[in-house]
Amino acid sequence: MENKKNIKALISNYFIYVIFLVLVIILAALKPSFISPKNMANILKQASINGILAFGMMFVIISGGFDMSVGSTVAFTGILAALLGNGQYPIIIPLCVAVLGGLAVGIVNGVGIAVGDLPPFIMTLGTMTAVRGLALLISNGKPVTGISEAYKAIAASDLFGIPTLAIFLLIVIIICSFVATKTVYGRRVYACGGNLQAARVAGINTTLIRVSTFAIAGLLAGLCGFLMTSRITIGQPTAAESYEMDAITACVVGGVSMSGGVGNPFGVIIGTLLITVIGNGLDILGVSSHWQKIVKGLIIVVAVLIDVKGKSKKD
Repeated sequence: MENKKNIKALISNYFIYVIFLVLVIILAALKPSFISPKNMANILKQASINGILAFGMMFVIISGGFDMSVGSTVAFTGILAALLGNGQYPIIIPLCVAVLGGLAVGIVNGVGIAVGDLPPFIMTLGTMTAVRGLALLISNGKPVTGISEAYKAIAASDLFGIPTLAIFLLIVIIICSFVATKTVYGRRVYACGGNLQAARVAGINTTLIRVSTFAIAGLLAGLCGFLMTSRITIGQPTAAESYEMDAITACVVGGVSMSGGVGNPFGVIIGTLLITVIGNGLDILGVSSHWQKIVKGLIIVVAVLIDVKGKSKKD
């Protein structure tokens, strides 16, 4: 009986890694070009922005929250960065403005939820709509062009063959993984998601922790806005639609529980790569993008179902 439990626990813990490995092998067999250096670099670029968003979402979900506004925040901060990235200012200026703009959106979300006691879905749904409208208003509903060559070069360049976008992702992974697993703050985030009332009784400032997780998500969305503008070479007010769903999918598939209190950074990394590989592989195979949305939707449902069933068995 004990052996059966150990085997089930092993399968549960490493199932996502096995699925990822099998998927890569199948795609490589069907299309050898899938594992070409050029496509591998492309996968890293595609995974970078989604991965950075997913790590922000990880903190929010683990703390017991939910953020539907990060896609709109990417578009809004991308517009801000594009307006300031025409070469008139040093490249650090559009970066800082984009990050601060995302941070502001995150704090508004956090205050509305933790202080105003609004449901996360309702608050962030409202912010999602309002911030998207703000992006359209600032840009007059048109793409912002004319960004400098230095700005474009950020996403186009690489370091020792590794895309710069992937380096940004690596830095975010290292910092977020350390904060989540090795700090008192990280333990408090898990505590808030596990049992909010118990965390309050234990003396944790749950309001501050919850606001800060949304602030982290907003800040990283702002960074993504800056990077996305560099990658697509324009500020697009309609960009990043459904990116929040990709971030949520990466988290859920990676083992972050939608009920809060459970999840680890390594799972989020694999979840991000899995979602990216599925999209990239279907593109290479010539499958319609509409099918990709269906596949992602099914993945979310199955992952949440497995999570719910797993919790009910433990209870």
